[in-house]
Amino acid sequence: MRARAAAQRRSGAPAHRRAGGARVLVERSGGVATLTLNRPEKRNALDRRAIAELAAAIEACDLAADVRVVAIRGAGKDFCAGADLADLLESADLAPEERERRAMELGEVFLALRALPKPTVAVVRGRALAGGCALATACDIVVAEAGAALGYPEIERGLAPALVMAALRRAAGEKVAADLLLTGRVVGAAEAQRLGLVSRVLPARGFDPAVTKVLAALAGRSASALALTKQLLHGIDGVGFEDSVRRGARVSAVARGTPEFRAGVAAFLEKR
Repeated sequence: MRARAAAQRRSGAPAHRRAGGARVLVERSGGVATLTLNRPEKRNALDRRAIAELAAAIEACDLAADVRVVAIRGAGKDFCAGADLADLLESADLAPEERERRAMELGEVFLALRALPKPTVAVVRGRALAGGCALATACDIVVAEAGAALGYPEIERGLAPALVMAALRRAAGEKVAADLLLTGRVVGAAEAQRLGLVSRVLPARGFDPAVTKVLAALAGRSASALALTKQLLHGIDGVGFEDSVRRGARVSAVARGTPEFRAGVAAFLEKR
């Protein structure tokens, strides 16, 4: 997979895999890489193969100079119903160390999304549940269709919704996180936005064109400014106010020295 991605980068051709067996389809266009979870018959449940393909696709996007934004969406009616329950059940009899290693396979995807120096956008329509909702929460921006449903119902099946906690607590706060995780309740898109799980809710009518517009606007921004902004945004987690301001000054100093900043300001001043 990595060799194929490298060849596509060298040729400049859009990376678009349509193989029927692929768990993740990848399409690159206009600076946007769209990673589509491709198990609609299973509501895009994440098995180990899907997780591995998703991890490889994120790595390829990191290396691709023509990719400025990464969008994740689901094929069919739903974003993602969560982890494949057959996979989870299979791991029940493994040694604790192996169970942890398998759990961390999805955890590594969350870490990769956070470390990626490009904005990541979850495009949620239909249901985003359990590990699927965690995947959306791990993205920088979540754009949801008005009829979407989001939640972490693992507790109903005797499973602690553990992997999402780091991102969810930062996004929604301790009390909201506790309510969602301990009760397992599923909320609509509008409530999810109020709780901090969703960035924007867009009407079902015209949803795809509206999403395309959001992604194109992000892709049109300065790549260095996007990377520096994301780095600082995540880098000040748990850092005191004064240290955060000082880090901001350092990042601002770097940003002011980039060619993109000089060109952007010059273009703005010419219009005045």
